[in-house]
Amino acid sequence: MPKPSSLFPSDEAYTDFLSSLKTRIRSAQIRASLAVNQELVILYWHIGREILARQHMQGWGAKVIERLAKDLKQEFPTMKGFSRTNLLYMRAFAQAWPDEELVQRCAGLIPWRHNQILLDKLKDPEERVWYAQKSLEHGWSRDGLAIQIATGLFQRQGGAITNFERTLPSPQSDLAQQLIKDSYHLDFLALGESFQERELEKALVDHIRDFLLELGVGFAFVGNQYRLEVSSNEYFLDLLFYHLKLRCFIVIDLKVTEFKPEYTGKMNFYISAVDDLLRHPDDNPTIGIVLCRSKDRTIAEYALRNINTPMAVATHQLPEQLKDSLPTVEQLETELNAALSGLTQAEDRNSSQSNLD
Repeated sequence: MPKPSSLFPSDEAYTDFLSSLKTRIRSAQIRASLAVNQELVILYWHIGREILARQHMQGWGAKVIERLAKDLKQEFPTMKGFSRTNLLYMRAFAQAWPDEELVQRCAGLIPWRHNQILLDKLKDPEERVWYAQKSLEHGWSRDGLAIQIATGLFQRQGGAITNFERTLPSPQSDLAQQLIKDSYHLDFLALGESFQERELEKALVDHIRDFLLELGVGFAFVGNQYRLEVSSNEYFLDLLFYHLKLRCFIVIDLKVTEFKPEYTGKMNFYISAVDDLLRHPDDNPTIGIVLCRSKDRTIAEYALRNINTPMAVATHQLPEQLKDSLPTVEQLETELNAALSGLTQAEDRNSSQSNLD
């Protein structure tokens, strides 16, 4: 009499099945990332080519880059790729890669930051193509690519260029991980956050900015989505103020999510960057405030550097010398809750109206 079939597969069969699914999923992730990356790099190439053409034919000067960066950033505030520095890279990229077909087959298959390294470190077109090919073939990270260029791998291996075939990097490779997690891709697709979350966060930023200015305790508005550039990477501060009484910059990072420990580390980075890039020698150390919405209550976290310790600390209690100059935690929490409640109700009304229409 035949044995009844088991409702559950054997451990070996299930392990093999799970392994094949993992491989398929990782390969699909990489193919999708490569497709997005190629579109983004080709977009940058077209922008660079148009800038070159107009500067050549119409005599536009270097100032047009700054104006273009400002206007594009205003139109696409969630995309990080339109800084003056990056637009200059696009122009250099189009100049270094005049053949669009080669861009599609070669430069478009590696991340933008890899292409920036090729532009910075190599003048010979043949070497650029070779290192781009090897980056994909071996899955080099940005740092790995830079090391191979610095050690002259092209010269050591003869540098013969083969047909650039579209091969997938190993899912475990550094290149694959950088392709999947590339923030340029998320911003390009507007997938970093949902549209509703970004709109809500923008409205909250505007509300908190107005609230602090109305307090009249010395806040001077410097900017929202204030751009900082550190090692050719762009970072944007939700709100940046200068406090006239405290004589220091104040960075505010506003989140519509629960507080996470990494927010304090991120704020410490912002504080350090502002201190190094913007702070005058006569200014006091920069102060950071993280405003978050948790499941149970609003949390106002103060990240303070050089107040109690040399490192940033998160605390609900302000040092005595700052209490008269900054809003209390209770004030911030009340204002954030009121803003969130009002904005949510307005969104619900708009949604109901849309359904009626």
